[in-house]
Amino acid sequence: MLSYQLQSAIKDLDILISLSREDIEDIKEAKHNSQFDRLSIKEEKIKSFEQKKAMIDHEISKLMTSNSDKSLSELLDSEQHQQLDSLKTHLSILREVNQQYAKMVLSVGSFYNTLLERIVPTQMQGYQKVASSSASFLEVRA
Repeated sequence: MLSYQLQSAIKDLDILISLSREDIEDIKEAKHNSQFDRLSIKEEKIKSFEQKKAMIDHEISKLMTSNSDKSLSELLDSEQHQQLDSLKTHLSILREVNQQYAKMVLSVGSFYNTLLERIVPTQMQGYQKVASSSASFLEVRA
């Protein structure tokens, strides 16, 4: 059961890594709709991974409880050790890919906010931003 859950969790991580890499390529080409389309798939895979991770934790806890005199390394076979190592590696890769994606998202968001501020200057009135009186939405000069 533990091996199955580990394999399944690794597959979920592979899919999440692949989807995040697709997001990176799409943000470079300004294909925002395809990123939004993948969002529900990513959310589903994250929930699936979390459930599998909980099952892995439960199985390991059950093993440790029933064999309290042995260490975890003694309880797992070599395949399970390899799967745990692979799970750690995949989590690390996903973290790196998501960090790269987050940097790009922040850059694009900053660009759009700066562009909007230049087109429609705003001022703070209390806690709200409102267009300043000197704002012109578009001025065309020939």
